[in-house]
Amino acid sequence: MEHWYRGYQIETRREWSSWCVSVYPVRPDLPILPRSTLHTLASQEADAVVEAKRNIDRLLTSLDVSCLASARDLGKEQHD
Repeated sequence: MEHWYRGYQIETRREWSSWCVSVYPVRPDLPILPRSTLHTLASQEADAVVEAKRNIDRLLTSLDVSCLASARDLGKEQHD
């Protein structure tokens, strides 16, 4: 089954007794997750999707923080 979240396609599939989730960016400006296939121990598909969304949020938040830090450092260099 396919799900969509913040510009990513989330595909779920059942593997034995747990769910496997694959995450793909659908826009060229979005980063690829370090591991595009996430294996979860969730027994419910919805729980696997929630975990995939958390991973997407973590990735995008970490990029926002590094972009802010880079912009701040660039501003300091221009004032020095």
